[in-house]
Amino acid sequence: MKVLFLGTSSGAGKTTVCAMVCRKLARMGMDPVPFKGSNLSLNSYATRDGGEIGIGQAFQSWAAGVEPTSDMNPVLLKPAGNGVIQLVLDGRPHRDVTKTAPMERDEVMGNVTAALSRLESSHGIVVCEGSGSPAELNLLDRDVANTGLMRAANVPAVLVADIDRGGVFAAIYGTWRLVPDDVRPLLKGFVINRFRGDRAILKSGIEKMEELTGMKCLGILPYEFLRFPEEDSLSYAEGKLEGEDPRAAFLSNLDEMVDHAEESGFDFESLLEIARSGSSSRGHPERADLRIGGEHRVHGHGCPSDEVQVCVGQQAHGAHRILYRALWHIVGRS
Repeated sequence: MKVLFLGTSSGAGKTTVCAMVCRKLARMGMDPVPFKGSNLSLNSYATRDGGEIGIGQAFQSWAAGVEPTSDMNPVLLKPAGNGVIQLVLDGRPHRDVTKTAPMERDEVMGNVTAALSRLESSHGIVVCEGSGSPAELNLLDRDVANTGLMRAANVPAVLVADIDRGGVFAAIYGTWRLVPDDVRPLLKGFVINRFRGDRAILKSGIEKMEELTGMKCLGILPYEFLRFPEEDSLSYAEGKLEGEDPRAAFLSNLDEMVDHAEESGFDFESLLEIARSGSSSRGHPERADLRIGGEHRVHGHGCPSDEVQVCVGQQAHGAHRILYRALWHIVGRS
């Protein structure tokens, strides 16, 4: 079994949601294991097998109760400064990625699907995490961790949307609508993350989303003032973290998040049904009948290479976020 969590944007909370799901499934005896096909991260973790993976996948593996391995993050992209990114492939340094020598999807996709296959054959369920947004129209031809993985391994997916930013229904519908026709049928559900207030006020909006998209709302997760490992400058660095052992403190926070998810009625059974739908077949999913008419433009995206800095400045605030947006244009989204 396998399921892929995709964000409607960077920083929507999918790393933590994946960790929470791993923790819950481990409690259920489901033998979960985390996976992220490609990750752009400043912070990495050295595995016992001598490899290197993103700290997010190490955190998720602790949540699942398994030892971190290189297969959990076969493509790691580490910013090295001056527009250079180190490509770590299967846990080992491979080459430098630059604007003139970008990482092509075909260069790494075989490694990604092979690692996923190994994990799927040796564990009960693979909890996959996407990267950024699957609806970056200018990067779709190079996408590895989102639509690239859906297409290559027929992985059913769930959208994670951050309501704390506002416009959550537009983010859900817009992402669903912009995902390529051939993989859209693999979008099976959505999660509303970081909600504060009375869930009842979302009822009509959720019903409309389910009607328009055919996706099922798996739950509304509350806003958590809890601290978790930081992958990059988009990570949240605030929140409760108690105790002298950071790993134990992170897992204690995660247990609290699982309890809150259960209390809020998160539909773990439907999540498992979605995961089972991806366990029996591989390859290209059936093409959807839906079509999007007209020309699509997403302001701030789809920018020509010589306009990256201008577009970046429109998309994010702060030097670190601008740097990351520029790096994402170089590598074609991790």
